[in-house]
Amino acid sequence: MSFPESNLTYKILKAAAEGNYAVPAFNVYHTDALLGAIRAAEELNAPCMIELFPWSLHFHGGEFIKFAVEACHNAKVPIAVHLDHCLKEEDIAIALELPFDSIMVDAGSSDSEQNIAFVQSVVDKAKLKGITIEAEMGRINGSEDGLPLVDMEELYTDPEYAAEFMKRTGAHFLAPSFGNVHGPYPEGGPLKYWQLDRVAKINELCPSEVPLVLHGTNPIIQSLIDQLINSGVRKVNMNKNLYTHYRTFLAENAATLEMTKLQEGAVEAFKKGAMEGLRITHCDGKYAK
Repeated sequence: MSFPESNLTYKILKAAAEGNYAVPAFNVYHTDALLGAIRAAEELNAPCMIELFPWSLHFHGGEFIKFAVEACHNAKVPIAVHLDHCLKEEDIAIALELPFDSIMVDAGSSDSEQNIAFVQSVVDKAKLKGITIEAEMGRINGSEDGLPLVDMEELYTDPEYAAEFMKRTGAHFLAPSFGNVHGPYPEGGPLKYWQLDRVAKINELCPSEVPLVLHGTNPIIQSLIDQLINSGVRKVNMNKNLYTHYRTFLAENAATLEMTKLQEGAVEAFKKGAMEGLRITHCDGKYAK
């Protein structure tokens, strides 16, 4: 099978497009979350993705990345491993030497031709490794672990430019900016700020094989997720909202349980949040063996 059809992220998102659902991409920071997400996906017979930040490249190192990829690729359901928000060229160089299925790069600078040239160069290098590329266009503001804080003057993704950008760069997936915010939202939340018509227009103009990616899902509102799925969103990034049960469990039990029991319980607590994410995106039960 030729690239990109042979790539696991590509196959998972293509199946989601054909079935009109999305898959959650779980941001994980440690083995508790990694194992909890895998077990949730296996229990619900659901494809999904695991996301790591460049922080893990430096804090955990390459051996942890290899462990995460092996654990996901040996799961009973398709689980791809993605590097989220890889903003620095030196981190991209490291990532391309590791077994990621896909990598997200930033195309949010003010110089459009520079953006195109940069992303195209990454796509060309990644293709040789069998890795697909997600591009973020516009500026998805806010703050999140591993990301810088930027001001709230939004730079929205222009639908016509997005279509041109994806055709010229050859990037495989697109994360548009349409009022979505990393981290907590200002008063009014997604209902106030999300421009759903912009997403629909981007989907209409972009090449049909390009799945859209949703960043900034805290809080998650089911009705908005459903509308975005119908507008071509196939990957839904999830982060802090996943850890509610996990944090509560640790706060209540860290001082009393033995370490083995604490970790077992923590994995189960994260699994509960991951199962919610799988159901929210309607990918539960979607893996047909």
